[in-house]
Amino acid sequence: MDGLEHLRTFLEVAKRGSFSRAADMLGISKASASKHVAQLEASFSVRLFNRSTRSVTLTDAGRLLRERSMPLMEMVEDTQNELQAHGARPSGRLRVAAPHGLVQTDFPGLLGEFITLHPDVHIDLHLSNRVIDLVEEGVDVALRVGRIGDENLIVRKLRPMALVLCATPGYWARRGMPRVPDDMRRHEVLAYSAGGGPAHLPFEVDGKPHSVPVNARMDANDAAALIAAALAGVGAVCVPALLAQPHIDGGRLVPVLEDFMPSDLWLFAAYTQRRHNSAALRALLDLLEARMQTASAAPPKAAPASRQRAGSHWHPFQALGHAQPA
Repeated sequence: MDGLEHLRTFLEVAKRGSFSRAADMLGISKASASKHVAQLEASFSVRLFNRSTRSVTLTDAGRLLRERSMPLMEMVEDTQNELQAHGARPSGRLRVAAPHGLVQTDFPGLLGEFITLHPDVHIDLHLSNRVIDLVEEGVDVALRVGRIGDENLIVRKLRPMALVLCATPGYWARRGMPRVPDDMRRHEVLAYSAGGGPAHLPFEVDGKPHSVPVNARMDANDAAALIAAALAGVGAVCVPALLAQPHIDGGRLVPVLEDFMPSDLWLFAAYTQRRHNSAALRALLDLLEARMQTASAAPPKAAPASRQRAGSHWHPFQALGHAQPA
């Protein structure tokens, strides 16, 4: 930045024809103005001004530098003004990553509300169920569910989430209602394809994680396909409650083992920097937090946020888009 300050001082002296007047305009001392110009002359090994006790005039080298540097300084000042506006007023492009399952919630409507409130912001929404590298893929913020183990990410909790294990009334009538988690070993389960290893369901017994191996009749990498298969009576599915709730309310799916479902699960917004984020990112995070906390004012069946545990275990929020394991 010293070079830019030196050029700015040089141009002001050339414009005013005086070190004193240039120093007054720049809010620096006359000695500092003289020093800036002297350092420019030393770096270029040329004299930029002819100095006398009565006047300061440009040399041929000074005129050349003025001609070449004026457009540069105008561009720098325009860029500085735009960057300051970018940090103060929501504007520009904001790249957002989210799992496919959120499309089935009120999330798209919240993005629409945000765009309406901030017409100078362009949202670039990237939907993927895989965990992406925010820096490598140029993502400003990613919505994820579960626990985030990347210590380089900053996390803002948006709302508590709950899991529900459910199937059609016909399926439970045919196969029997489970009473304890291990009863699910004899059931047909529609599982999220977690990329290797046997399928299993996550539960909590006496406050501790309890994983039950199950027979996966079908697996998929998205909750919508699993719910559709469950509605067809193929088997039981464990998915985020917010995705299954309309079918539960309509009686098409019946939840079981509610007292054994994992607690303290959250929908997170993850980003890479705590400081110097754009006004657009700050505004989006504030809107998501406000709207989602309002929507979850009556929290689902889950433990309070203060009970959030350390440690990790698999959970089928991966069907919504999972976080990296801790």
